[in-house]
Amino acid sequence: MGRLRRLTLLPLLLFPLLAQAGVQLVVDGVEDPLKFAVSSGVGVAQYANRNVTDAQMQRLYGQAVDQAKSAMEPYGYYEASVDGRLESLGGGNWRVTLHVTPGIPVTVTAVNLQLDPKAAEIPGIRRAKRAIEDLKGETLNHGVYDSARDALSSALTADGFLDARLTTRRVEVNRGERSAVIFLAWQVGPRYRFGDVHFEGSQFRPGFLQRYVPFKHGDYFSQRQLLQLQQALNGADYFSVVNVQPDVDDKKNGVVDVKVDLAPAKRTIYTGGPFFGTDTGFGVRVGMERRWTNRRGHKWKNELVLAQNLKTLSTQYIVPMPGPNQRSFNYGAIYRDSNTDTSVSKTLEIVANETRQWYGWTRSIGMHVLDGTFTVGKRGNEPDNTPGLEHGQSTLVYPEMSLSRKSGDNPIFVRNGWSLIFTARSTVGTLLSDASFSQVTADAKWINSFAGNNRLILRGSAGATWTNDFSDLPPQLRFFAGGDHSVRGYGFQSVGPENSYGRVIGGQNLLVASTEVEHYFSRTWGIASFVDAGNAFTGTDYKPAIGAGLGARWLSPVGMIRVDLGVPVHNATHHGVELHVVIGPDL
Repeated sequence: MGRLRRLTLLPLLLFPLLAQAGVQLVVDGVEDPLKFAVSSGVGVAQYANRNVTDAQMQRLYGQAVDQAKSAMEPYGYYEASVDGRLESLGGGNWRVTLHVTPGIPVTVTAVNLQLDPKAAEIPGIRRAKRAIEDLKGETLNHGVYDSARDALSSALTADGFLDARLTTRRVEVNRGERSAVIFLAWQVGPRYRFGDVHFEGSQFRPGFLQRYVPFKHGDYFSQRQLLQLQQALNGADYFSVVNVQPDVDDKKNGVVDVKVDLAPAKRTIYTGGPFFGTDTGFGVRVGMERRWTNRRGHKWKNELVLAQNLKTLSTQYIVPMPGPNQRSFNYGAIYRDSNTDTSVSKTLEIVANETRQWYGWTRSIGMHVLDGTFTVGKRGNEPDNTPGLEHGQSTLVYPEMSLSRKSGDNPIFVRNGWSLIFTARSTVGTLLSDASFSQVTADAKWINSFAGNNRLILRGSAGATWTNDFSDLPPQLRFFAGGDHSVRGYGFQSVGPENSYGRVIGGQNLLVASTEVEHYFSRTWGIASFVDAGNAFTGTDYKPAIGAGLGARWLSPVGMIRVDLGVPVHNATHHGVELHVVIGPDL
């Protein structure tokens, strides 16, 4: 029993030995970043959780005032005064209080910068030079000065002056006049040019990857263009490793060769998994992509979608044409079996087009052949002979052109961004087609953050069709409203012009708009409120359907998940609450 008592008392006897004393540092009179600079620059700050003897404390305190003054100088305050107070708190604990009066800072009164005039004409170097010259009239800040000076040295290297040397770097401070003069001079040397680009580890025939190189032999060296080459090769999705390195150690006659080390990616990839969307229902998606089919870099993609309301089988063969416009020729086919609230269709579409970058836009021009059967005006699983149903079978051959462009600050969660898509398609009269038609569509979306964790999202869609026989147009070439990406509160494609039997058959025109406000409680969770309005129509008989509701937002590991509950507003034929679920990026 006595041994147990001794063991019990042992931690209590050791506690004073385990407890640590320390120094509490208090800095006042200035705010960050000056306060942080002083707190970090004095030696006593290192003893916050360390034992310190009386003699050590006196020595540290004696140094603290001068150290605090020195910590202010890099920010231009050379006349700072510091009053200190040292207090013993007992038990080996101390408090050091430093009251700082910063005084009047030193101002940069002149910048003496010497640089080769030809180098100074290059845009990137000119901007870096101007940033240094703009320091004149500002408070001397050594951190800002160092960053600006190093930025100009980096700009010289980035634009081919690989031998550039900083020969003069001096800041003269006149404490009496509270002024500073900056002296900088560079000896830039020759401007180097690109030599040959050597690809190692490629699985393609010689010359193919040269199309990705954004510069020619003899062009001036540019790190920006090396980055473009790196990004282009990564974006091609052929390689698991892309390492672009200029051979700066072997510069000859003003020329720098470039070495690109490559490792092939996995040639065939398979994807698949379940999904859910209120427009399509539950389903599964399976895909197979051949990243390259031959030594010329051709690609082949296939996808199968099996959902409650949609079944598709698609294939696409892509012939890349690398270059500044990132062209490609695309050939594909898609079989589509669609079953919406108002239509059933089974169509086969064959597409051949050319896609490229065009003045900042993605442009696609090609030919479409669309053939199939369809039924519009249905409600549920009605038999085909139900009065009011309209059946059709048509073949349409038409060229199509689209322009798309988008900008966003984050591809996963956009705080500020927008997208625009314009499409135009038209048959050539009735050449090879059962009907002639022309159609234009436009889709726009704008996202803007405001007042902290809030987003305003505006969306709009418009379209117009001209045709000699509307009844020959399949559902995908008619306009409907309602659904996740249209007017929420209504079923997918359940709203539009009706025939004499009161059945929705779609319209020749479309006009839809949406306003949505989101508020986020955390980084991943938020709520939304929305009002959507619009309809499909023919002629000028436009009567917008209105839907409103609330929703939840979750930024999940697989992307943004949106769950909305919408209701029709002032609509005599549509009632109840409609669920809308969308998974995917904002733009």
